[in-house]
Amino acid sequence: MVDIPDYELFKETTQFDPLRDLDEMFKEFQVLREPEPEINLDALFKEFPVLRDLELEIKMDVLEDDRTYTVRAEIPGVTMEDIKMAVDGNEVSISAEVKDAKEETVGKKVICSERRYGSVYRSFTLDHEVDPDAAKAKYTNGVLELTLPKKPGAAGEEIKVL
Repeated sequence: MVDIPDYELFKETTQFDPLRDLDEMFKEFQVLREPEPEINLDALFKEFPVLRDLELEIKMDVLEDDRTYTVRAEIPGVTMEDIKMAVDGNEVSISAEVKDAKEETVGKKVICSERRYGSVYRSFTLDHEVDPDAAKAKYTNGVLELTLPKKPGAAGEEIKVL
C-alpha cells in the first residue's frame, strides 16, 4: 500500500484566492481605526503609588544678577506655615506638606478626584554661597519667591592666565 500525503493541510495556503490578501489588509486597517481604550489615571496611581508622587513636584525658575539669586517656586495648595526652606552655603532646599482637605462626602458620590496630597521636596546647588541671614521669602497665590543675596566675597577670584 502506498502512503499518499495529506495535501488537505496545505489547501488554504496553496489555494489561489486573489481577495484573501486584500481582506487581510482591510482587517489590519480596522484594528488601526479602533479607538484606544481610555486610561483611568486614578486607578493607575493607586496601582503604582510612585507615579502619584511624580505629580507632587516643585517647579521653579531661578534668576541671577550680580548680587542676588531670585527663586520662584510653584507650591500651590499650602500655607506659608507648611513651607520649610534651608540654606547651607550654596545648597538650597525647599519642602512643603500638601495637606488633604477632608471634605464631607456623606450622601455624595465622588465622580472625580485628581488632587494630590503629600510631601514635596526640592533641593538645588547655586554657583555662589548665599547669605542665609539676609535671605527673604514671600508666598503669594501659590508661588514662593525667595530673594537670596550672594555672600560678599563668595565669587571666586579671577586668575589671569600667563
